[in-house]
This record gives sequence, C-alpha cells and structure tokens, in this order.
Amino acid sequence: MLSPDVLQKLTSIVGPERCKTSREDLLTYSYDAYVHEVIPEAVLFPKSTPEVKEIMKVASAQNVFVTPRGAGSGLGAGSLAKQGGIVLCFTMMNRILEINTANRYAVVEPGVVISEFQKVVESQSLFFPPDPGSATVATMGGAVAMNAGGMRGVKYGVTRDYILGLEAVLPSGEVMETGTVTAKDVTGYDFTRLLCGSEGTLAVVTKIIVRLLPKPKTKRTLQAIYDRIDDAGDTVAKIISSGIIPATLELMDKTVIKALEDFAHLGLPLDAEAVLLMDVDGDPETVERLAVTVGEFCRSHGARDVRVSRSEKENDQLWTARRSAFGAVARMRPTCVVEDATVPVSLLPSAIKKVIEIGERNRVQIAVLAHAGDGNLHPLVLCDQRDREEMVRVERAMDEIVDYALSVGGTLSGEHGIGIAKARYLPRQLSETSLRMMRAVKKSFDPQGILNPGSFLEHRS
Repeated sequence: MLSPDVLQKLTSIVGPERCKTSREDLLTYSYDAYVHEVIPEAVLFPKSTPEVKEIMKVASAQNVFVTPRGAGSGLGAGSLAKQGGIVLCFTMMNRILEINTANRYAVVEPGVVISEFQKVVESQSLFFPPDPGSATVATMGGAVAMNAGGMRGVKYGVTRDYILGLEAVLPSGEVMETGTVTAKDVTGYDFTRLLCGSEGTLAVVTKIIVRLLPKPKTKRTLQAIYDRIDDAGDTVAKIISSGIIPATLELMDKTVIKALEDFAHLGLPLDAEAVLLMDVDGDPETVERLAVTVGEFCRSHGARDVRVSRSEKENDQLWTARRSAFGAVARMRPTCVVEDATVPVSLLPSAIKKVIEIGERNRVQIAVLAHAGDGNLHPLVLCDQRDREEMVRVERAMDEIVDYALSVGGTLSGEHGIGIAKARYLPRQLSETSLRMMRAVKKSFDPQGILNPGSFLEHRS
C-alpha cells in the first residue's frame, strides 16, 4: 500500500493538481484497450525529466511500484498497475522540442500524440512513417515502449527503425542517454533498440530522437473487391513476391465489411467476401505507373472491381473504412479480443483459411482483418467475457491461432506486444535460455523490480 507519507512526497514533486487519487480518477486509468482492469493507488502527471527523476528516486527509496503510461491505447494491459503502486502518465510531457530539417531528425517528449506529430513534420515536407491504428490518440512514448508498427509497416518498417536515441530515467532515478542525432552510430551496445519494445519494464523514456524521411510527393489509394477471400490472400502474397512493395496493403473480410457499412454507410459491397486497400507512394510518375500495375495485378488475380483514388481527399475517404474497422466490429458483441500473430507473408492465404477454420470449429465468431502486406494477422474475436463457457472456447481458439503461427515460423506478436495478454505463450516461442537472459537484463536495469511489475516476464496465468 502507498503510505500517506510516501504519497505526500510524490505529491510535493508534481503538485496536488497533477496527483490523482480519487476513485473516479483511478478508475479512468485502470484499463487500456485489453479486456482487463486494475486500479492503481495514484496517478502522477510529470511535466519534465527532473520531475520524473525525483519521482523514481522516491519510488526506489520506498520500494514503490511504478508503471509508465501514455494514452492507454495498448492491447495487452502493458500500461496497467498490475501489482498496485502508481501510474506515471506522460500526457502532459507533450512538447515537440526540435525539428531539424537539415539533418532530418526531431526531438519529442513521450506524450506527443503520433498523428499530431506527423501533421507537424509533414507541413515541413518531412515524414514519420510508423502509423498504428490508434495514432490519433496514441503517444510517441507508447510507440517506443511497444515498438508500434501499423499499416505502413510493409514498406517502411516499425518504430525501432526510426529511433535514433533516447533519454530515459532508470528505476534508481539516474538519467541515461542513448544514441545520437547522427544517421549512423555503432558505439557500444545498442541500448536504444533494447529500450524500444521493452514495454516499460527497464526505464522510463522522457525524450525521443526520431529519424525523419522526405515526405513522398504523392500517393494513390486502391480499393480491390473480391468475391473469394482466398483470391484476396493470394493477391497479397503474389504482389509482394513480384517485387512490388506498396506503402500499405490491408485486408478486410465480409464480417468487417458488413460492420463498417452498418456503422458508417461507406458504400462498401455487402456481397463481397474481402476488400484489399493499398497505397502506393513516391514521385508522381512512379505512383501513376504503380497504381496501374497494381490494379491490373488485382484484376488478374480475382478482383471483380478496382477503384483508384484521384486526389488526397479520395485517399482519405477510402482509408476511413480501414481506420474505423476495429470500432465498427467491436459494436457487434460486448467483447472484442484483438489478436496479432504474424506469419511469413507467402503463407498469408493459408493462414487466413486456418483462422477461419479455427473459429468455425470452436464455434467462435472471428472477423478477419490484416496488415496483409507483412503477414500481420488481426483476427477480431467477438464474444462476451461474462459467458464463461464461450470464453473457454475463445481461449482455445486463441491458443490454436498462436500455435499455428509459431508452427510456420511466425511470431506471437507483430506489433501489439506481449503485456499480460500473451505472457503465457512466451515459452512457446522463446527458449528458456532466451527468457533467462531477458530476466537478467531486467534485473540489471531494475534490481528492485519496481518498474512495471507483473509484466510479460513475470506474469503467470
């Protein structure tokens, strides 16, 4: 329990207006986008690295558990105070500190919202590619903690590919800096990449240096309609194997299509089994040529109709569907569990079939959504967590999806991270030696075990 004396010490650092302890406030920070709820003992909102440093010094001295948090849009309960203590929420550390156009980098605080940052850099003809589905609310710190990916991952990669350096506060209160602003840096161990994706278990990130690209001069969005989902999956695999790398390549099945139409009335065909959405970007001449080539490719592999956007406005209209997908599908049942097992892209067609078969055999409703271009499956499992018998079948189906992905050389998570949602699966992918080394790294950074306790390395179902 957080004693009144310790709480007073913490409050003195940030002020009473930035230390929340009321029941209502604590409930607000007791969940993320995963089906789980844990109530913290207090929520602190730091505004500077010195404040974070002092908070961690108190936490270390008093053995107080600390869980870093951004916007709470994670899908694995990674930002919940799973063993009590305080939540350290970074939404007030939200400044863009520098945009260096000459050297194409930026320095931001962890509470900067991803989409807002993207708008600012794009206004200066620069580009930050990572684009998670929750980018309109998710923060840069959360993207670093989870190594977030998104729809542009097929061409541009994930968050770790754009992180040049970090400032982080260790559990002891010491401040650590990693990396540099240079494009190349091979000095010592790569702590930058170690911290990126560590899910808030090693250190608290307070400053982020990101690499920026020149903004693509133009892009076109294509929407391809299929009567058979198998044809859509085959199209994806064959587009990638042909050497064409679209900026995005997304798949939605008939359940997602129907949910979107019921929700937003976008004009999607209700008789279609699948829709592919694709972006091609670059210089205008290349983009026009690629749009024609990809459109023809889709038609020759079973698409009954292909629509190509002719303007930025049309691009946005076509992507409204994909960005609304999770919310639209989630309306169908009380609970929506989002999976993100990932397979080699050449195996996507068989993986889609397997997911559908697993759902039918276990009598579980699954809507198929995918970052198809990189093999990142997003089956949306529709259920009611209050129905124990149904949840047994859901867990069985989830187990089978994970086991299938691992059996074909895939991974537990392509972008959502492990959190506690997939902690029980870790030994299925990682050897005991790997897990032992991860725990040793955790111990060296956090010998008291106060940072994000109950995380993926410790959680036991």
